[in-house]
Amino acid sequence: MKKLVSIVLTLAIMAVAGWLGWQKWRHYTQNPWTRDGQVRSQVIQITPRVSGTVTRIDVTDNQHVKKGDPLFEIDPSPYRLKVRQAKARLKRARQASRGMKAEYERLKAIYAKDAGAVSQKELLRKEIAYLKSLADVESAREALNAANLNLSFTRVYAPVDGWVSNINFQIGSQATANRPLLALVDEKAFWVFGFFREDAIAPIRVGDRAVVTLMAYPDTPLYGRVESIAWGIAPNDANPGANLLPAVKPVFQWIRLAQRIPVRVKLDTPLPKGVVLRVGMTASVRVLRDANASRPSD
Repeated sequence: MKKLVSIVLTLAIMAVAGWLGWQKWRHYTQNPWTRDGQVRSQVIQITPRVSGTVTRIDVTDNQHVKKGDPLFEIDPSPYRLKVRQAKARLKRARQASRGMKAEYERLKAIYAKDAGAVSQKELLRKEIAYLKSLADVESAREALNAANLNLSFTRVYAPVDGWVSNINFQIGSQATANRPLLALVDEKAFWVFGFFREDAIAPIRVGDRAVVTLMAYPDTPLYGRVESIAWGIAPNDANPGANLLPAVKPVFQWIRLAQRIPVRVKLDTPLPKGVVLRVGMTASVRVLRDANASRPSD
């Protein structure tokens, strides 16, 4: 009897272990999972739109800023001078236009009284000169607007809420138009990339629930939804090599490495208390496809 009980108990334990193993395997295969994940965010390259010497820096590296906060200033003196010059040109153009108008109106009045006193050709010439002077006024006005706009560009402000990063310039540095000076991490644009093996993405669908576990917060899972699945990755082979021939790496026939396809996960907000996201943090991502899988309530 004892031997029979021992056999039955052993078989029961093996059955339970097998069932648990099967459940674990089913959960793993039906809910794709990867440890190759990374936190990302929109990183804005703050680029001055005019050139000049940096005369003021209003932030420090890794400082949090709000949209509209000043970041740095470029020497405005040359641009103020250009504004004054543009104003002078506009004033001169207006005065010249008034003179052209007076001359045209005078000849037009004479022509109205006595058509033979002024030739039609001369009247037309004065009219064209007056219209050209109006165009000169408009051109000078737009030049003044451009000068004022460039002057406003000497003050650079934060376009979004976020954190300033990589300040590697100082007062006295030369800022060049359209060349980035610092980075700004958008605090409202974080997401997670899960890099899944290509043989695991077939069951994943846009809208699936996902669980994200950050290495920095292993006991605080984050939840979200699959927002998109990448349609392609850059090839490693076939880039031009010697003599412009394709450079193809040798592959062992018995080893075939699966490619990694980025799956973008949009995180639910607000985040759990105490969790701070930083670009580049390591994450594990599990997509919940199994109806019996543990998931947060919608």
